[in-house]
Amino acid sequence: MSASPSPTAEPSIQRVSNVELFFDLVFVFTLTQLTGLVAHPHDLSDYLKAILVFMTLMWIYDGFTWLTSNLSIDKAQQRKLLFIAMAGFFIMALSIPEVFGEGGLPYALGFLTVVAVHAALFRAAPTATTQAVRNIASFNFTVGLLVLAAAFVSPPWDWLLWVAAAAVLFLAASRRAERNFQFSPAHFVERHGLLMIVALGESIVAVGVGAQGLPLTLMVILTAILALLLSASIWWSYFAKDAERAEHQLVHATPAERNRMGAQGFGYAHFIMILGIILIAAGLEVAIAHPTGHPEAVGIWNLAVGLAVYLAGDAMYRQALRLGPSSLHLLLAVLMFVTVPVGLFFGALAQIVACVLLLQLLWMVKLEP
Repeated sequence: MSASPSPTAEPSIQRVSNVELFFDLVFVFTLTQLTGLVAHPHDLSDYLKAILVFMTLMWIYDGFTWLTSNLSIDKAQQRKLLFIAMAGFFIMALSIPEVFGEGGLPYALGFLTVVAVHAALFRAAPTATTQAVRNIASFNFTVGLLVLAAAFVSPPWDWLLWVAAAAVLFLAASRRAERNFQFSPAHFVERHGLLMIVALGESIVAVGVGAQGLPLTLMVILTAILALLLSASIWWSYFAKDAERAEHQLVHATPAERNRMGAQGFGYAHFIMILGIILIAAGLEVAIAHPTGHPEAVGIWNLAVGLAVYLAGDAMYRQALRLGPSSLHLLLAVLMFVTVPVGLFFGALAQIVACVLLLQLLWMVKLEP
């Protein structure tokens, strides 16, 4: 994206509004649908589908995070438009299971609806220039039109069009579109923190989904409790001390540095972390049904890879926001693969125990002054 003059007005939004929380509750259903896609995959192509779909979802969701950090959605007309965007997200979520089939058309139409609302609302933001909005909207509409075209063709052409849509997102990222916008540090940190809580909530819901219809044995209860402890450990790794530090770093950064931190730390790093949490949720959903004995290998691998991906994203987040060393996160990401043979030989319960114990290393480090 070509550079345009940065607006001089600072965003005045400080805290997340109730309507944004409602918006996030609609978005969380997309995570539920993606978890279902990878919890019981037909083959590796389902993972690629999930990544491509999540790229488009997270891109435009984060676009709304930048939007609401610049514009207070307090007028009736603005809220009506935001509700229309929620409907678009909901249609996209409903379409995910068949997005490379009958769900392709409704998904694309939902995406284009969300993009149109995003562009319309951003034009009202006092800190956004017309040229900046036009530039980012052109990328967003191009992605939507490519996904729409994919709905009308058969394999492998639909795959090629989805990959092309992903390439457009990479191009937009490489052009550093974020440098033409600003955001409120307090709002940005809080909004992404709430998103992480919503994502972690999906990992808990996944355990409940996997436990449906199972007798409530001691092993099932123990596995559920340990799964909750695992989610709590992830929560601790993200929130303990780092949220306050992140806001402090953003507040004291120059506008250019702040935008870079926002894009790299909260955009790309959070995409990786939430992608990891989706895989973790998928692994836990399968694990609860087979805590001991011969587990499903897909669940074992989903859990280990998901934790490794999450920790790698957390390391990227810490580096982008300068929150301190991230070497332990990267080491633990590698060690998570050691839990795979533990799970395959001793069952999912043993793997969850191993993962929780490894994450306690982060807990102990963060307790240090």
